[in-house]
Amino acid sequence: MGAHMKTTIDIADPLFEAAKIAAQQRGTTLRALVEMGLRQVLEAPAKNKRTFKLRKASFRGRGLQQGALGASWEQLREMSYGDRGR
Repeated sequence: MGAHMKTTIDIADPLFEAAKIAAQQRGTTLRALVEMGLRQVLEAPAKNKRTFKLRKASFRGRGLQQGALGASWEQLREMSYGDRGR
């Protein structure tokens, strides 16, 4: 099947539990089930060719917090979540 890359992904607890049960019922592993799902999505033709446009959802804030301008994603996540982000 070729080389494998080990990675970590975050999955919502209810989805994770449902996937474990589905894999067990199908007599396969969670890994194989995830790979099947990814292949299915990647092989399917794009159904919607329109570009997604995020609606404006400003809350009249005061702009970026001190230190946020030019910060990396990791720094922004730490500012937002602190210890909860780990």
